[in-house]
Amino acid sequence: MKQNLVIITSFSFFIGFLGLLGCENDRNSDIICKNNPEICADLHQDSWCRFEKADLIRHRLQLKQTENPTGLQLYQQLIHLENYSNCVELAAGVQHILNPQRTQERARAFAVSTQTLSELRDYTKDNPDIYLAYYRWIRFNDKPSQDIVIKHYQNGAIDDPEILSQLAAYFVRVSPMDAKRIYRFLFTTVAAEQFNPDWLLGLASVFQQQQNFEYVYLFTKANSLMTDNQIDQKQLNGLVNGNTELATVLDTQAQALIIDIKSANFANSISAQLLEDK
Repeated sequence: MKQNLVIITSFSFFIGFLGLLGCENDRNSDIICKNNPEICADLHQDSWCRFEKADLIRHRLQLKQTENPTGLQLYQQLIHLENYSNCVELAAGVQHILNPQRTQERARAFAVSTQTLSELRDYTKDNPDIYLAYYRWIRFNDKPSQDIVIKHYQNGAIDDPEILSQLAAYFVRVSPMDAKRIYRFLFTTVAAEQFNPDWLLGLASVFQQQQNFEYVYLFTKANSLMTDNQIDQKQLNGLVNGNTELATVLDTQAQALIIDIKSANFANSISAQLLEDK
């Protein structure tokens, strides 16, 4: 059946199409738009924000193929909408001298995406799904939503590294032992390419609260070796009372820690012993 071109200006209107549109397996965003114009009708047409736009298009296609979107899918749509809206807002501020209509088109796309994002947030505001609760917590510091996430953690129902990472950062302040347990889980389960060096600084903060300054030195040093973060070596040495021999030993351990993190067998490495409860 031939489908009419429909400009989607709100999430609720878009959702109404999910059960009506046919399947489309081609992942190329241009072909998706050609075969499903209603998915792309509210987006700008030029090459600005092409990655953000392509991600949004592909995910809209995924949503249209799903009769009942999961909380994770809705969360991902929120993130894709945010990324697109933030990018096109900047693009709308760039004046196209030869074709002013393109500037107007970007401004329209930003206005529509902002409206769509607002409506999707409203649509999901009472949904207790863990991913949607997590979104409300990190975006709006919503305490009831935070409580939902923490309850899921206490019930052992969370294994998503992103959510666990946020929980660990929160627990550094309120429950250091919980933070350490989460970081230990992340270190031993997350693939090397997904490892976040900020976790090393999180552990350094935990050990600082426990006044284990050698480990503060160790994990801070490891973070600096894995990133471009610059550290004041003099201040770092102050953590071990200027003991240069100990600092040299810790530097060697930090290098070994990084090697173990990048290996596929961190859980069985010597470095894993650093994360044991002490």
